[in-house]
Amino acid sequence: MVSKRIIIDVHHEQVRVALMEEDELAEIYIEDTDHQRIAGNIYRGRVVNVLPGMQAAFVDIGLEKNAFLYVGDIRTDKAVFEFAGSSPRLEEGLRSPSIRDLLREGQELTVQVLKDPIGTKGARVTTHITLPGRYMVLMPTVNYIGVSRRIEDEEERQRLKEITEQIKPESMGLIVRTAAQEKERNDFKPDVDFLVRLWEKIKKRELKGRVPRLLHKDESLIYRIVRDLFTKDVARLIINDWDEYNKIVEWTELISPVLKKRVEYFEPDGSIFEVNGIEAKIEKAIQKKVWLKNGGHIIIEPTEALTVIDVNTGRYVGSVNLEDTVLNTNLEAAEEIARQIRLRDIGGIIVIDFIDMDNEDHRRQVLDVLKAALKRDRTKTNVLGFTGLGLVEMTRKKVHNRLTHTLLKPCPSCSGTGKVYSESMVLAKLEKELERMTQGRGLYGVLVEIHPAVAKLWLEEDGRGLEILEGALGSRILLRTNHALHVEDANLMPLQTYEEALDILQKLDDTVYTTGFGLTRTVR
Repeated sequence: MVSKRIIIDVHHEQVRVALMEEDELAEIYIEDTDHQRIAGNIYRGRVVNVLPGMQAAFVDIGLEKNAFLYVGDIRTDKAVFEFAGSSPRLEEGLRSPSIRDLLREGQELTVQVLKDPIGTKGARVTTHITLPGRYMVLMPTVNYIGVSRRIEDEEERQRLKEITEQIKPESMGLIVRTAAQEKERNDFKPDVDFLVRLWEKIKKRELKGRVPRLLHKDESLIYRIVRDLFTKDVARLIINDWDEYNKIVEWTELISPVLKKRVEYFEPDGSIFEVNGIEAKIEKAIQKKVWLKNGGHIIIEPTEALTVIDVNTGRYVGSVNLEDTVLNTNLEAAEEIARQIRLRDIGGIIVIDFIDMDNEDHRRQVLDVLKAALKRDRTKTNVLGFTGLGLVEMTRKKVHNRLTHTLLKPCPSCSGTGKVYSESMVLAKLEKELERMTQGRGLYGVLVEIHPAVAKLWLEEDGRGLEILEGALGSRILLRTNHALHVEDANLMPLQTYEEALDILQKLDDTVYTTGFGLTRTVR
């Protein structure tokens, strides 16, 4: 069994939770005033736009962007559309009505957030409400029983289904969670009763108040972690906040008393993440390149439509033959890719470019390792296999923003490309700007402030580049370097007369470069 620890860092208005597996960072959760999760929240909203061409609607739930409601996420009573003697084609049309048949602009309805707003897209919502508990998930809008796919033993699945049928509320559905394994009816009944009472409260809140409004906010991050992740396979839960520590002790006393002794309080005499080496692991989790233990590496490149992962042998040269080297690298990469997808919370379409393998058995081995490693991921994944081009296609359910979106923002200098102009390109653009500035103005000169790396090109060969430029412009260039400037930035100050230039130089307390004088503060 994999050794697990949960480490919780409570700091001012931010809470960070790390799930450690064998001392490796497996999952990281961050919640603060700037990045508050809304998935799971229930709202009373108003339809603002119905789009038949997309079979969807936009719903105002009180957020900055309207939520997206797809026709398949709208609850309908299928019995209404069943008629005796109707043709199969007509019946199918009635069972799959148009969005216009279900919604109208201005209509009020209760929705739950399925996916947080991601990038430029608003939240995705559904009218199929789910309320999670410790062992059960209540589905008040459907009449159905389900068992977690992670419970693989068929006898245990059947036993849990029979118990669930006995306690299921009338006309409601229940899903048995993984934590319910080996538990009994007495463990489930309080869970179900609490969820039914919660739903009754939500239904009462529907009846009054302005629209849009929040009807139910999902529990805090710490409570969700205790409810969903703090199971019998977790050896320790460590937290650095005394008040939250006491709350967790109370919760575990109610939901699983055996776990109470595994809760530990960390004295705040240092950073709990630093002591456990988590800060360094988070830094690595936002890098594009991930090194493998054998010397190979993978490159993770997110795009708007999908995420591309490339596998390389790097420094690994193997010891037997090329085929063996490729297989070993791909097998280790498959394990690491599954871990990185989970850690970085990468969702949507994922394409993996493993090193080319001609051996079909080797391909199967790599896929088996990838699928086995992904079983530890609680988010639904689907590996489609190798394409004709030798790429592996897979999907992962997208619920939240990926880790890099939470921790990073686009670079204001490179506009998110990850690259900047070369010094020679910056210099070429600067010379064009100087030509535009000086043309027909009769300036004595221009004070140019640029990054030293760019200035170095101008100062090569004893400033010959500056002399040639001055001759072309008919104006003097006074060059000042500034390490604080970005390599692409420049400050230009036109100087009308020699006296103005001299006055500026006398006020500066650093070196200005001028032609014919090298390092000087004198102007002729």
